[in-house]
Amino acid sequence: MMFSKVLAAGALAAAMVVKTVPVEAAEPARAYAVSGECGGVAATTVAMAPGLCLGLVWQGAGADGPRMPRGLLQLAEGDWLVTDLGGWDAGKGAVWRLSTANDGAVRWRRLARGLSMPHTVARGPDGRVYVSEMNRILTLDPEAADPAASVRTVIGDLPDNRLHDNRHPLSSFVFDGNGDLLVNVGAPSDRCLDEAGRPKTDARGGCVESAATAQVRRHAYLGNGRWAEESTVFASGLRNSIALVRHSSGTVLQAENSVDLPTAEHPFDEVNVLRQGGHYGWPYCVDLATPLPGWPARQARCGERDRPVALLPPHAAPLDMIYYEGVMFPELRGRLLMTWHGYRRTAGRITAVETDERGAPLTDIGGRYAIYPRGSLAYPAGAPSVKGKVLTPGWDRVAGRQPRGSPVVMAVAADGSIWVTDDRSRAILRIARSQP
Repeated sequence: MMFSKVLAAGALAAAMVVKTVPVEAAEPARAYAVSGECGGVAATTVAMAPGLCLGLVWQGAGADGPRMPRGLLQLAEGDWLVTDLGGWDAGKGAVWRLSTANDGAVRWRRLARGLSMPHTVARGPDGRVYVSEMNRILTLDPEAADPAASVRTVIGDLPDNRLHDNRHPLSSFVFDGNGDLLVNVGAPSDRCLDEAGRPKTDARGGCVESAATAQVRRHAYLGNGRWAEESTVFASGLRNSIALVRHSSGTVLQAENSVDLPTAEHPFDEVNVLRQGGHYGWPYCVDLATPLPGWPARQARCGERDRPVALLPPHAAPLDMIYYEGVMFPELRGRLLMTWHGYRRTAGRITAVETDERGAPLTDIGGRYAIYPRGSLAYPAGAPSVKGKVLTPGWDRVAGRQPRGSPVVMAVAADGSIWVTDDRSRAILRIARSQP
């Protein structure tokens, strides 16, 4: 089934008719109403793809628990680690441990605080837990008597707000097959232009900001929880590579949050297959070969960039990609799951994309993408778009029932369910099999 058809149909799907109960009266504008059950937790009213439901694990309103939940990692005994962005200022972030009591109530324990915009949390090749902050990668031991005392810097001196000016400050990472760390370093501006809208160039006419940012860096693995502080550039021309994933075949994918032009229909976000030494267009080109305003075509050289494997809806803002290999949804095995986090009408969705044997997305030509509250729009003529289906077609805002979704990070639990953080609504949700 073509992704465009599924997406358009999903956008027109009616919300489930259920009796609703407010979850947290303290935050009514962002509260999820619930009714019934979804795999052992309360079910939200979000209309899902057939056979799926979206359950509410937790939604915060008080002092306990994360302010802006982002990353997820399940521990062996079933507890979860959750990174807390805390806010868009340094020192407000934390790492929390989520436990579930016998009565189903969620319990929180803060393991580390005072962090600067933590995002990714993952296990390394040595089995230790690693977390990305804005300007470093750290490790901590969640089982230590005092986890905060176990925090150790693994890679420091990543660019922080001194360079980013709060534009794209978040770091994320994946481990390569040999244990190397591939680390995102976002661009410090939107288009590398000065206040007059002119390109900020170096002696060769290229963007002066590209020398140390807008790239994915490789830090060589030294063994036993150590990585080289010095790095090499793996791929460049990447404005914001928060969404990174490595397939078991070795393919590394990046989902690009494109520039912030004022139009709702342009430019398109994209998915790239990263290769060593590749350049993917920022800040010169968007879509397949469109020069950006401020960069003349002779400087942009759009024909020389590595073209994206597929376009995504404009302003979808992909923030995470994972390959599903769980047991709960055999029909999704091998699919690439993506979160679209953006605030515009294309976002608020989780998609399941078909892939080839290397993990690269399969594509359609002539596709369409859905918009909230209903309808669909066309991709550019001849442009490839990802092929698959939307798992959350009804995640638009419904007054008194649900906010529009702001999915950030996903993780597949031991039982095969898909856990998701929603940072704008301060919620942790769970996709499970719906009751027949």
